[in-house]
Amino acid sequence: MNNDLSIILTASLVSASCALLGSFLILRRMAMVGDAISHAVLPGIVIAFLLSGSRDSLTMLIGAGVIGMFTTFLIEFFHKKARLQTDASIGVTFTWLFAIGVVMISIFAGKVDLDQDCVLYGEIAYVPLDVIITQGGINLGPKALYVSGTILIVNLLFILLFYRKLFLTTFDPAFASAIGISTTLWHYALMGAVSMTTVASFESVGAILVVALLIAPAATAYLLTDNFKTMLAIACFAGATSSITGYYLAVWLDGSIAGAIAAMNGLQFGLALIFSPVHGIFFRKIKAGAH
Repeated sequence: MNNDLSIILTASLVSASCALLGSFLILRRMAMVGDAISHAVLPGIVIAFLLSGSRDSLTMLIGAGVIGMFTTFLIEFFHKKARLQTDASIGVTFTWLFAIGVVMISIFAGKVDLDQDCVLYGEIAYVPLDVIITQGGINLGPKALYVSGTILIVNLLFILLFYRKLFLTTFDPAFASAIGISTTLWHYALMGAVSMTTVASFESVGAILVVALLIAPAATAYLLTDNFKTMLAIACFAGATSSITGYYLAVWLDGSIAGAIAAMNGLQFGLALIFSPVHGIFFRKIKAGAH
């Protein structure tokens, strides 16, 4: 597999995973949870490193995942118990945890090979360099490809198996509670999936691109349809096409691949905002003029 294809495939798999979960976050008005988790997991990564003495991906993933879940718990706790607005709860939680992570790195920076850049800003251009090689010397391809593929399969199974419960707790929590579905349980289950996806994608594409992929394709799809299943499909398609076009834009400009993919996500959203037949500004003005 050549380098171009491995980068595009990895970006597309991560895009699809993020788009599926991002659609639920958009409709639950919790779009910035991904951003919160991407910053708040920093102390978890540092603690995992200090306890294990290893920068092994699995160790980092476990540490970040635990703090990611703790982040979602704190956001919900501040929202319900302290009666803060959701955006205020998210802002307080992630800035506080991120600050703790930065302080921990500054204290232990002389003893460990760890800094904000290496844990937060992955570089998708390096995906072809980190390959899996068997004991027999066989190159199985980029590790990020297997990780992102596994995460996508897990997310697909999660949504397919529990679609009804996720759908009801997203659109009508009161009705879901009335028929015995625990909204709290499915809230944390969804946040757990978001946490796992965000953290697992860090090393491959970086935290900033993960946030863009969680929000932008889902927001684009939201403008294009009122059907939720169609929205999920459009969000995955938008994420994949932005990955492909963003990669070739970066090659053409000789610039950042992650930045170009995020820029293409923004362009797609802008086009949907203007030309969407359902909620686009252009067609709404035409309909208003016709009446």
